[in-house]
Amino acid sequence: MSPLDHLLLWLHIGFAIFALGPLTAVTSVTPRYIRARDLSVLRYLHRATRMFGLLTIGVFLFGLLLGRSALGAPYLSVSMTLFVVAAVLLVIVERDQRTAIAALASESTEDDAKVQTGRIAALGGISALIWLVILFLMVFFNP
Repeated sequence: MSPLDHLLLWLHIGFAIFALGPLTAVTSVTPRYIRARDLSVLRYLHRATRMFGLLTIGVFLFGLLLGRSALGAPYLSVSMTLFVVAAVLLVIVERDQRTAIAALASESTEDDAKVQTGRIAALGGISALIWLVILFLMVFFNP
């Protein structure tokens, strides 16, 4: 490995730890604060979801640069596909967080933010499982 590859690997792993970990934690605790109707914490969690969600792009980009010579390898193709699926799920989670915040902020009884809790919990859990599958592929199928 060249020094540039070492740097890219370091950045790829660093972004994975410091972006995906907090993103997974934030999405997993969101339903609890929807049920508690805590708007200030929900707004913070929504901002954190957006910020860490954007930082996950770094994981993808540094991974692309690192694997530039082997992008046709099956484990990389599957990993990139799963990453895109997880990113789409997180966009839906972010939208549901926004909907729950709007429902809790309005005093209308017609809006029920608790409807969002199940979907956020499910999609956040699926995203976490996807990250684990990608980690498995990176560790055990990387030559």
